[in-house]
Amino acid sequence: MSIVLLRSLILYILVIFAVRLMGKRQLGELQPSELVITILVSNIATLPLEDVNIPLIVGITPILSLVCFEVIVSWLSMKCTKLRKVISGHPKIIISGGVIDRRVMRDLRFSVDDLMTALRGNGIFRIEEVQFAIVETTGSISVMKKSDNESVTRIDMNITGESSDPPQVVISDGKISERALSTAGMGEKTLKRILRRERLDVSDVLIMTADSSGRYYIADKRGNPPKIGGEGNSNDKS
Repeated sequence: MSIVLLRSLILYILVIFAVRLMGKRQLGELQPSELVITILVSNIATLPLEDVNIPLIVGITPILSLVCFEVIVSWLSMKCTKLRKVISGHPKIIISGGVIDRRVMRDLRFSVDDLMTALRGNGIFRIEEVQFAIVETTGSISVMKKSDNESVTRIDMNITGESSDPPQVVISDGKISERALSTAGMGEKTLKRILRRERLDVSDVLIMTADSSGRYYIADKRGNPPKIGGEGNSNDKS
């Protein structure tokens, strides 16, 4: 039993390493070659687990070989456009000018239900709202609405505003993130001043976010109403 557990742990670590090496993607975002490698790696990893008589190296060697092959192919695809098109294909326009291209639907074997499902996934329930849609190489659909159906923006209303990065999680489950503090432009002195004002210790905080403007949000571990406030532009790094 201990041998099986040890082999399982080794293969688990190896597969995690292999997936990390290939890059962070969700299953639905994998290119065809990446999906094939993922399936092969998972199948190969099960062989030494199902039969303890199979040497562990028999599972490790092909997994490492496939991952190395995928990394090399990915690098070549970045350098060669033609190879990238052969391996991954290229995006195809399925709706242009509000008109559905039936030929592209046939080529991709897209049914009307498939198209409507993809549009609903983009928050569109009326197909007449679509101006342009393109099927990406991963199989997902990117959609542009007609101008009449687009949401009104600040630019449309001639309203100016300052752009800023999103808030950072500076405290998570009672632990301070120095990296997030630096990104938010908030020093520890400012952080401690805020916590004193809110009568909290770091260990009491479930989550605290802050942005570069000094605005913060605090939820404590006791389930009290969240505390929201602002420090102005607090750019002290001390």
